[in-house]
Amino acid sequence: MGATAHAQGRVRHQGRRRSQGCRVPPNRSAGIRLTRRGRVVLIVTVALAVLGGLWLGAGRGALAGSGDDKAEPGSAADSARESVIVGSDDTLWEIATRARPTIDPRITVRRIIDLNSLPDPIIQPGQRLLLPGG
Repeated sequence: MGATAHAQGRVRHQGRRRSQGCRVPPNRSAGIRLTRRGRVVLIVTVALAVLGGLWLGAGRGALAGSGDDKAEPGSAADSARESVIVGSDDTLWEIATRARPTIDPRITVRRIIDLNSLPDPIIQPGQRLLLPGG
């Protein structure tokens, strides 16, 4: 295979020609090269992992401010806590507004339900309910 010198100093090969498809890219050690699809998949995967972590963590921290409301029945904190006996026409909303008039009744109703481990917001006359503290 002979080569002849070209006028500008380049060498022109005679005989077999290289195809354009076999060019080897220069050695890049800078990292992984991602396509557009690869970047989208990577971003979506990271975003889902972050959202999943936040979702799992929210279950533990959702009631972080009401840790003192989890007193066991019969304990000293339970006996010092205020309670109310449900009247014939009482609702949780009315009890919440009487117990804590300066606080949003929705929050107080939720805390009463959690504190008394009620399965639903239905209460019966004569039922004793513990009220959340201050």
